[in-house]
Amino acid sequence: MGASNSNKASDPVTSSQASSNAPSAGKQRLYYELRRYQLVDGPQKKLCDAFFQNALIPAANRLEITPVGVFNLTIGQGTPAIYVLLPSASLDALVNLEAHLANDTQYMSAGTPFLSAPAVAPAFQRLESQLMIAFEKIPGIKLPAATATNAARVFELRTYESPSDLDHKRKVEMMQSGEEKIFDKAGFTQVFYGDTLIGGRLPNLTYMLSFESLATRDQHWSAFGTNPDWKTMQANPRYAFEDIVSNISNFILTPAAYSQI
Repeated sequence: MGASNSNKASDPVTSSQASSNAPSAGKQRLYYELRRYQLVDGPQKKLCDAFFQNALIPAANRLEITPVGVFNLTIGQGTPAIYVLLPSASLDALVNLEAHLANDTQYMSAGTPFLSAPAVAPAFQRLESQLMIAFEKIPGIKLPAATATNAARVFELRTYESPSDLDHKRKVEMMQSGEEKIFDKAGFTQVFYGDTLIGGRLPNLTYMLSFESLATRDQHWSAFGTNPDWKTMQANPRYAFEDIVSNISNFILTPAAYSQI
């Protein structure tokens, strides 16, 4: 994680805008595609890394899909797996991404080993994808400070499922109307918040936090859980009238050396 970033040539053209994006209303909400590539131990990891670094990220950046995050699953069910986050201000760019890529000769050439992998030796086992829209009051991505120098950093990817649409809307409201401020006070970097439009186990929301290490993560969560504002929010009848979150999925990720997040 501390090695120099070998993908500087394809750094996102709007990375400075993304890194300075603070939660505020009035900004254009981003769309996110979050992919999970399920792998098996062996050559698939190397093949995927080469494809993401040399083909997918440069091509996505040419379509103004930026910054692209690539993360290895380090703690959580289903290792080995790689997560890829594709953010864009254009819904069309994400929905029609494969069609755009098919017309990109540089992408098709650089991605040949991955794209043409035979059935007896596939590049990955299975791909899952979800399409999200950023929260209205948290419309974009905030990059960890460590991303600029590719310093050590860890990410936590969390998905909250709700038992009904009403409960889901209340949880989205809760998170962007005070809960995110408590995360900030606790020391977390809040990378993104997404309301899932298309994907499994709906309704749900997904968000990503970042920290320097697992030790600092534990410290941040302790500070969050003991914050009096959190205790007050938890007791608010608007959110405490029933269990508005029915299941939480939690994964610890580390960025690939070439990740732009």
